Amino acid sequence: MGVSRFDRRPPERDSTRINERIRVSEVRLIDEKGEQMGVKDTQEALAYAQERDLDLVEVAADARPPVCRVLDYSKYKYELEQKAKAARKHQQQTNVREMKLRPKIATHDYETKKGHVERFLRHQDKVKVTIMFRGREQSHPERGRALLQRLVEDLDGLAVVESPPLQEGRNMTMMLGPTREAAKVEASEQAAKVEASEQAAKAEDPVVAAKPAAAEPEAEQAAG
Repeated sequence: MGVSRFDRRPPERDSTRINERIRVSEVRLIDEKGEQMGVKDTQEALAYAQERDLDLVEVAADARPPVCRVLDYSKYKYELEQKAKAARKHQQQTNVREMKLRPKIATHDYETKKGHVERFLRHQDKVKVTIMFRGREQSHPERGRALLQRLVEDLDGLAVVESPPLQEGRNMTMMLGPTREAAKVEASEQAAKVEASEQAAKAEDPVVAAKPAAAEPEAEQAAG
């Protein structure tokens, strides 16, 4: 004899109250279509769920009276687990990189370091940009701000300023975060690399490479 839906119990670790585990005298009922049915006697609500071969599930225990929904509890739990899994997947661990610049940095060095910052952002890392002042350079903080502003403009579309320039002692720092566009650019470049690799593989096809070798015997016979 099979076990009735209403004889089942949630696992011990599951504190959700369903069916007979709901001990209050009345509940605010939501039917299987998501429509409000008002406050009902708990036994009446349970009977309503049983008639439809569904579960009566307490979804808001702190409400007065508690809110209960009529649904398939197994399916409900599965959907909750999938949502939680998706949420964890999207919670990527963010790394914070640091890039140090000098106020009078040479153009070549600036371009090199800007390239590193771009790469970090495309990998969805945050970047702490630090301007290091020495000696009398501290009396001209505007040069550091101008350099940071230049960097932000050069990274337009890839970076968003999360913390504006802030000077502390000899250093001025700014925090950059990646935009959604940064991830798209990285994905596009990766796709381009894969395509280029496939094209290179086709160019090195052994059938194509064998053609010159096949012509050599003919040349030798002609010489003979």
